[in-house]
Amino acid sequence: MADTPLIELVDIKKQFGPVIALNGVSVSVMPGECHCLLGDNGAGKSTFIKTMAGVHKPTSGEIRMNGRKVDFANPRDAMEAGVATVYQDLAMIPLMSVTRNFWMGREPRKGFGPFQFLDMDEANRVTMAEMRRMGINLREPDQAVGTLSGGERQTVAIARAVYFGAKVLILDEPTSALGVRQTANVLATIDRVRKTGIGIVFITHNVRHAMAVGDRFTVLNRGKTLGTARKGELKPEELQDMMAGGAELAELNTSLGGTV
Repeated sequence: MADTPLIELVDIKKQFGPVIALNGVSVSVMPGECHCLLGDNGAGKSTFIKTMAGVHKPTSGEIRMNGRKVDFANPRDAMEAGVATVYQDLAMIPLMSVTRNFWMGREPRKGFGPFQFLDMDEANRVTMAEMRRMGINLREPDQAVGTLSGGERQTVAIARAVYFGAKVLILDEPTSALGVRQTANVLATIDRVRKTGIGIVFITHNVRHAMAVGDRFTVLNRGKTLGTARKGELKPEELQDMMAGGAELAELNTSLGGTV
């Protein structure tokens, strides 16, 4: 059903000993939606995405996919269910080719039985085609990943996840270390991917980047959600205030006699 979320986290709590990292977080992602999760450092964003991606098991609460409860024992379970994560470090080997990084041990093979070998022609063809689909025209598939810009490397990682069947794509601060042009390219890639029906969770602390592609916005603050807004319901300044704890700052400002 079109109104059933691809993935839904319901009242998720996560404790590490006495420390409560997440305290009743609920978020859903619809097909073709870019749901932005905003929060300052220490808000709980990393714990949240690692819980969604199967790295952490929630202390309580439920994860549902297409309306059905799921239990991810590990990241492989989440990947097999179609939840892919592109982390900030991208898990790429700079000296290896784009093709090798794209396939990462899953290269197509040809031949029979024990007489199988890598079909590099097919691997190269698919890599070039998938990168073109994402708006990147490589010089050649055996170009080293280290020679690509930061935005292009992000696009390789996103294209890889999409090709291998991601239904929900979690992007961890994909624009945080990029210049203006590279950021624009990555945001355009996010827009392309969303239009294929994949649900995107865009983790960021940059309100402007979120506003450029987001459909809904959820703010995390100290392990809790401060609510979810649709595009157009909140101004960038209001989102920024929520992230930074606007009420707390206003209170502090009053107590300091308006110096903050």
